[in-house]
Amino acid sequence: MPRVTTRDGLHLFVEDLGVGTPLLLVHGFTGSSEAWGRELKDSLASRLRLLCVDLLGHGGSDKPETPGRYALDATVEDLCDVLDARNLQRAIWLGYSMGGRIALGAAIHRPERVSALVLEAASPGLAGASERAQRVADDERLARTLETEGIETFVKRWMDMPLFRTQRRLGPERLAEERERRVRNAPRALAACLRGLGPGVQPSLWQTLPRVRVPTLLLVGEEDAKFRGIAARMAHALPRSLTRTLPKAGHATHLECPALYVEAVREFCERASDEKGETRHEGPMDLRA
Repeated sequence: MPRVTTRDGLHLFVEDLGVGTPLLLVHGFTGSSEAWGRELKDSLASRLRLLCVDLLGHGGSDKPETPGRYALDATVEDLCDVLDARNLQRAIWLGYSMGGRIALGAAIHRPERVSALVLEAASPGLAGASERAQRVADDERLARTLETEGIETFVKRWMDMPLFRTQRRLGPERLAEERERRVRNAPRALAACLRGLGPGVQPSLWQTLPRVRVPTLLLVGEEDAKFRGIAARMAHALPRSLTRTLPKAGHATHLECPALYVEAVREFCERASDEKGETRHEGPMDLRA
């Protein structure tokens, strides 16, 4: 069934593809299971079992308007409900941006459900109280834009952010597809998600990174300077991490260089699911040609 019922009766849309080692895909803010792209999902599903989830407030899942329902712990439990519904004890969790924070939170708070991590352009949160307070204020402004100016105005501003500038290379047709997918979301639900799951309200996970004992792949775009720096800091703190830098890409490497992305994820998942459950590597790796 494509829908999973959570412990409190809400419904999540889940696309279940392929066979083999389970890989749980967790999208970013304004995303959905469609955001990974059909070709990328089919390529990964040729060797892995993919569980592509629409988080609450996104895509085909229910859209509550209570910020507390989007809290990190609650969202992690939603994804554990997905694993339960598919009779899976553990999976490799792959998260992009906001989804990366969620996957990392699962590895810290529900480690028994996580066999390995793939963190794409992800951050453990904001370490300083002043930074968190500023981000809460910034996210509140975004939430009010959603509520007062509507989803189309918000999406235009969101996609015009400098963080996503490199995506302009995708061309107008692909960008129009991305825009159309995002505007199908419900504005009040996205506003609630910002207020409940934004990095300003989330406690920093930086100090808990040494507790993450599973193999971890850090994926980052060569042109995403901010998150390359964050990934470098994370690599020092995570005991079993591997970093891959994808060339000629910015924040959304799965969108900007899908072939290299698939190659990196497949190779890592094969290593992480070997018969000893260990990942063998000699440090940072780089896929630039």
